[in-house]
Amino acid sequence: MTQKITGESVLGSPVRNLVSILAYMAVVVTGATFAYMEAGWSFADASYMVALTVYTVGYGEVHAIDTPYLHAVTMATMVLGCTGMILLTSAIVQLFTVMQLRQLLSPTRMQAKIDKLTDHVLICGYGRIGVLLARDLATGGMPLVVLERDAGRLAEAEAAGHLALAGDATEEEALIAAGIHRARVLATVLPNDAANVFITLSARSLHPDIEIIARGEAPTTEGKLRHAGADQVVLPTHIGAERIARMVLYPESRAARDEAGVHGAEQALEGVGLSLESLVVGARSAASGLSVKEAERLGGGAYLIVRIGRDDEAMRRPTPEERIHKDDRLMIVTRDSAAAARMLVAPRGAIRVGRNTF
Repeated sequence: MTQKITGESVLGSPVRNLVSILAYMAVVVTGATFAYMEAGWSFADASYMVALTVYTVGYGEVHAIDTPYLHAVTMATMVLGCTGMILLTSAIVQLFTVMQLRQLLSPTRMQAKIDKLTDHVLICGYGRIGVLLARDLATGGMPLVVLERDAGRLAEAEAAGHLALAGDATEEEALIAAGIHRARVLATVLPNDAANVFITLSARSLHPDIEIIARGEAPTTEGKLRHAGADQVVLPTHIGAERIARMVLYPESRAARDEAGVHGAEQALEGVGLSLESLVVGARSAASGLSVKEAERLGGGAYLIVRIGRDDEAMRRPTPEERIHKDDRLMIVTRDSAAAARMLVAPRGAIRVGRNTF
């Protein structure tokens, strides 16, 4: 059976050789030292004599080697010790040579793989968001290249199995090396807004047709990123706050979606800028007592009521004349979750929508 040779096995062999030879030398040196001590020598004299013999220095014997026993010990120390030192030197040289070759050849192999990619995703930055993005894209089978200047994060990307290139994404040379001219999408997810704007400008200049998705920290950065050429701008802080607000406004949404089995529809709606929400109509809710048509008119087109849950019954396509009762569970499709909650959840009273008051 033949064993496939990999870079790891090639690197591992010198390390194992070095450890084995060090163990061998430890046995030889320890055995020779105790052998001299058996002849009446002190530990200091015995260890000194062994060092002189093993390293072939030859400054002279500490004590006279005048018995057959000492002759045998000295000859064995010379043969075994000198052979071990030769092997030890060779193993050290081999280890450093393999390490240097790996440093030289690894970037070359990585660059060769990157040069073969087309229609890939170029991820600038492998921080918290970059890690999750690369993981999800790889799970989806999307080819990607990570561009990262931090050596530690670069090693993490390589360990995760991603094609990773060392470089500063704000430099055009690094973007070119990462294959921006052949890439389909560039995602710049650095936590630095200025760097993301600069990367967006450089990427748009190098590849006018590439889709650019940029991360922004401050809300005021969105306009700058779009002016720089970003097609999509993601504000993680805004998304996080929006999700928390939806959890507060629509605590019933998750359970209702699980019950109705509409996760696929929800993803499709999100793709066109809509969301699927669920809420319970309170006794003082503005929607209580209204018909479906009146409740939808109240929202001014901000939502559509697609399902009413009442007791153990579910009306999947309620008629416009169907009345909304207290404790009804409404499932709505909305383009503005906050506005829908303001209309349907807020207590009954005067509600102002634009120039109209209800």
